[in-house]
Amino acid sequence: MGRTRTQGLISISAATYDMTGEHLAEERALGHAALGRDIVARIPNQPPATAAIIRDVTVVGGGLMGMGITLALLNAGLDVTLVEPREDQLDKARSAIAASIERDAAKGRITSAVARERIERLRTTTELTHAANAQLFIEAVYEDMAVKREVFTALDRVAPHESILASNTSTLDLDAIAAVTGRPDRVVGLHFFSPANLMRLLEVVRGARTSPETLATAMAFAKAIGKVGVVAGVCDGFIGNRIFEEYLRQAYFLIEEGALPQQVDLALETWGMAMGPFRTMDLAGQDIGWSIRKRRKIAQPERPYSAIPDQVCELGRFGQKTRAGFYLYPDGRTPVVDPAIDALVVAESTRLGLTRASLSDDEIVNRCIFAMINEGARVVGEGIAYRPVDVDVVYLNGYGFPAARGGPMFHADEFGLPAVLAAIERYAAGRHGWAWEPAPLLRELVARGGSFAELNR
Repeated sequence: MGRTRTQGLISISAATYDMTGEHLAEERALGHAALGRDIVARIPNQPPATAAIIRDVTVVGGGLMGMGITLALLNAGLDVTLVEPREDQLDKARSAIAASIERDAAKGRITSAVARERIERLRTTTELTHAANAQLFIEAVYEDMAVKREVFTALDRVAPHESILASNTSTLDLDAIAAVTGRPDRVVGLHFFSPANLMRLLEVVRGARTSPETLATAMAFAKAIGKVGVVAGVCDGFIGNRIFEEYLRQAYFLIEEGALPQQVDLALETWGMAMGPFRTMDLAGQDIGWSIRKRRKIAQPERPYSAIPDQVCELGRFGQKTRAGFYLYPDGRTPVVDPAIDALVVAESTRLGLTRASLSDDEIVNRCIFAMINEGARVVGEGIAYRPVDVDVVYLNGYGFPAARGGPMFHADEFGLPAVLAAIERYAAGRHGWAWEPAPLLRELVARGGSFAELNR
């Protein structure tokens, strides 16, 4: 984002920057983002470990994520075997991967010779036993614990003992997955972001028994395939999705209270986010969030969501792939505001007995971004992320956070941690205040006049 764009922002910009009496130095934010990519590559308090060089990978699962991962690996020069038990889906995946590579050649991004070479390095099979000699196995099947444990049981049986077994899970307990194997030290999470062949972020999830060598190899692998690897500990959602849950939670509550989805999206996009929360989930697939909410309703009944996104899903509106979510998509890509969703939102406010209020764009942005900051502080305080900058790098490279603002934790320092804490405490005294309990690390830093930046070592 250039200087002109920053100065041209609506009043959110002034409100956010000027509350601390300073204008955010865009150059400092961009410098922080660049330096952060170097910092996150260093694993603190880790014994010396030698990283193996990965050249041959087996990907298990031929859905959208499996196809994207396979493309990313082929584009990085690796040999890949894609395993998909359904013959029709395997044919579809093979054709889609080849078509993507050929499009790159047609657009001049690669030569036709390179395209042929990449396609030739792809092997496909319906049988896992036919792909059992890889150095690294990446599971990319449906986000269900029972399904993933079944796959890992099979992987443990057929893969060479020295091979690394990786899960692409985005939220599930990696230790529970590793527990079905006889080699939990060789199990790691490799959480790619969709589309995996384009998105730069790769969350490398360390399990309780992941060995230093496995972790070092996974981080070296991330770099080798052109990704920004960030180590995350095991928790529901790891770094990125755990924080994003609180961002979404506030977006949903805001539309209950008086905003409409298009206002929330526009406010956050004007502030600098690449895409607002409702457009983001329409792109990702509303059914994915619906599945996660169903699971968390059981695991975390004390942290309810708004019912609105579930009501949208119950109408069969899963986003772009169904041409309808929070928006309509007549051409399959371009969002169009739908009065039916506005009516659904207003009806839910009435059902809840809420009098809809006019919410400012400043209120929308601060509620969503401060929820992100507060949960980010929890993630760092619990050791899920090594440092605040790890959170920033995740959000800059995987969630469309504006580089000119440096990431949520950098932005918090620039805004002023006392002001951030004061706002969070004010929200904690209001509706759904349980969602705003200040993170202990945030309280601690404010009490001693500290900053997140001082923890980035």
